[in-house]
Amino acid sequence: MSQEQLSATFAALADPTRRAILARLASGEASVKDLAEPFAISAPAVTKHLKVLERAGLISRGRHAQWRPCRLEAKPLREIADWVEQYHKFWEEGFDRLDVYLREVQDQGKNNDTNNR
Repeated sequence: MSQEQLSATFAALADPTRRAILARLASGEASVKDLAEPFAISAPAVTKHLKVLERAGLISRGRHAQWRPCRLEAKPLREIADWVEQYHKFWEEGFDRLDVYLREVQDQGKNNDTNNR
């Protein structure tokens, strides 16, 4: 994933309305009207959100006669998950070091308690 695509995906995901739209699309295709229904915003505002999601590659829009369904495109989300996974190892190593340190501190506390008796 290019840095530009990564930035576009994160920017699209930064908005709670767009995340809610993606969550709805995770259960299947939906029309713009269906997607707009739970929000107290205008249809043009929803359309703007959809354009951001579409530019980020997170959704696609089709055409079936009068119906224009939107569908989730999960590939960019997988790429984000892969990018974040790089840092998972870093976090795990840090937590492992913290765990060792905390055990050492606990052991020292126990030894001090035993020596003070």
